[in-house]
Amino acid sequence: MKKKLKRIGKIFLCLLSAVFAVVVVYVLYLFLSYHRIADAQELTVRAPEDASAPLIAAGEVCSAMTYNVGFGAYTPEYSFFMDGGKYSWAFSRESVENTITGAAQLTKQYDPDLMLFQEVDLDATRSYHVDQYELINQSYEGFYSVFAVNYDSAFLFYPFHQPHGKNKSGLAMYSRYPVSTALRRSLPVSDSLSKILDLDRCYSISRIPVSNGKELVLINIHMSAYGNGDEVREGQISTLLADMEKEYAAGNYVICGGDFNHDLKAEESAEEVASWAYPFPRQRLGESFRFCMDTLPEEEKDALWNSSRNADIPYVEGVTYTLTLDGFIVSDNVECVRYENVKTGYRYADHEPVYMEFILKE
Repeated sequence: MKKKLKRIGKIFLCLLSAVFAVVVVYVLYLFLSYHRIADAQELTVRAPEDASAPLIAAGEVCSAMTYNVGFGAYTPEYSFFMDGGKYSWAFSRESVENTITGAAQLTKQYDPDLMLFQEVDLDATRSYHVDQYELINQSYEGFYSVFAVNYDSAFLFYPFHQPHGKNKSGLAMYSRYPVSTALRRSLPVSDSLSKILDLDRCYSISRIPVSNGKELVLINIHMSAYGNGDEVREGQISTLLADMEKEYAAGNYVICGGDFNHDLKAEESAEEVASWAYPFPRQRLGESFRFCMDTLPEEEKDALWNSSRNADIPYVEGVTYTLTLDGFIVSDNVECVRYENVKTGYRYADHEPVYMEFILKE
């Protein structure tokens, strides 16, 4: 009996040692494979076959739209494990394809001149390795396009029943007008352990020549959602505003759209705020910039449909917590003439599209 117990004990210790070794190797893999994508990286501008589009014109009404498509996973029934929900992958490959195609076709119905997408997967475990950029391209044939990789993560072996895996995702921009150059700018991120969850962050800067000799500088941004402490938030906002102010000082028009992961409706003095969505510090914008939504009458602004839902549970209108994270910042030489948070009931994502019409002042 004693020999048998010793044998069982040795087997148990061997198994325990093996598990410990696997954990150590995996942790080393996570940290050794962690890297940041180079800052100020030039991006490829894809031109349409018929690249004869006219320049964007000052004094005329143009339109822009932004949409975080949530890697094609977030149908209304979906909840996400990082938000306290259930799932770490989309429901199926077919669901991903239908959701991304549906989101692209929905926005195309608005016929935007400029279109910004966030959370577009190129090659990801969580979305069955569907190239979502190519799927969206099918709806935006004839447009110039730019893609910036936001992050290219190591394999995340959590949750254990369905590991989130290795995910490469980013930002896609489409323009009806010629785009001369584009650049990827890295945002500051956490240096703590939370960087393994939030990984890299960036925005893209696309330069669109204007008929009056100036440039429209179009920024597509997706700020941090997890691990966004005070230092990270301050660093990301400072980096963004420094680039915007530089372009405005050069005489250019500036439009920044996307998912700010800040509550864009809440007052900065609000005491009760979501820990993952602080009010955006509007005083930092100064006199030269403003959120387009702030040009609306106060009642109309308050009545805007919220652009994002919490994904801790499936979506139920009136029950699920919602707020507005998405929108546009514009320089004061850009006039906003129409603004809408499009209500779809979160049909294709945990975000809703935001649409605006604007005029570049002459």
